[in-house]
Amino acid sequence: MFPRRALPALAAFVVAALVSACGGTRPEAPPEAPVTPLPPARVDPVVPPVRIGLALGGGAAKGFAHIGVIKMLEANGFKPDVVAGTSAGSVVGALYASGMDPFQLQEKAVALDEASIRDVRLFAGGLVQGLKLQDYVNEQVGKRPIERMPRPFAAVATRLETGERTVFVRGNAGQAVRASSSVPGVFEPVTIGSWQYVDGGVVSPVPVDAARELGADFVIAVDISSKARGKRPDGMLGIVNQSIAIMGQRLGEQELARADVVIRPNVLDYGSADFTRRNQAILEGEKAALAALPQIRAQLEQLQAQRLAAAREQQARLAAQREAALVPPPKPACEDEGSRWNPLRRKDAACGASN
Repeated sequence: MFPRRALPALAAFVVAALVSACGGTRPEAPPEAPVTPLPPARVDPVVPPVRIGLALGGGAAKGFAHIGVIKMLEANGFKPDVVAGTSAGSVVGALYASGMDPFQLQEKAVALDEASIRDVRLFAGGLVQGLKLQDYVNEQVGKRPIERMPRPFAAVATRLETGERTVFVRGNAGQAVRASSSVPGVFEPVTIGSWQYVDGGVVSPVPVDAARELGADFVIAVDISSKARGKRPDGMLGIVNQSIAIMGQRLGEQELARADVVIRPNVLDYGSADFTRRNQAILEGEKAALAALPQIRAQLEQLQAQRLAAAREQQARLAAQREAALVPPPKPACEDEGSRWNPLRRKDAACGASN
């Protein structure tokens, strides 16, 4: 037996042994595997949508085909952002730019009375004055000037004194359309300011360039102009229209070549003054646009892909420039004292050369 006075010392020894056993060195946990951060997700740059331009050519009563083209384009999701028109194309273009949808355009076309836009002046050699056409257009667009149209619009006319192409993008919409539609020999020239203007088809039968000038990236041209095909045109208006088409045919071909897609409704046999076939003309416009849809879709996708590729390349170039700016330039070898005269290392060659 232990002496009574030895018990406290024994108790202290047991407690110390227990504490020592509990506080022993624990086995170390295995080191955690290093976490490799994922590379930042690649975010494509934002590319603005392609701006579609519509170039509506001249062709008198055959211009009803433009309505069918617009109907089919919008029905398939292609809504033009800007529109330019020559002659009959300027009439349809102005109404469309004012905010009318294709079905409203068709309603206007069906209800149109030819007498409401034709004012023959006997004392001017039987020429059409064109004031009725001007008033009709201004009434349909709510008397708004061109620059206040919901959709950017341009009417193309020819300056009679110089033969220059003139693009109206501001001012009286009806007057600009009247100037663009004033077929020489049929309409009186229109005086605006100090100049006189006649039909835009003389210099720009299908206004592709005007649509580009409005900011279009992709131009759909609608060509309804008369062609010299060995057939005799009907009536005075038909003769004049074909004469203008012959004069501007070479210019028209050059300008049409600058369009992305050209739609040609089958209305060449329609009379220039035949308002009775307006419904057939609209239908021919729909059919021609429907046939062109695969080409329009493919070319738009290609253009958008090219723009995205260019934006990605620019993004990568800017990122490389930013990274290069964050990396400090390397120190010259001579600034490292250990590499200059360290007795345990040979003298740095570059420092030796500089010193």
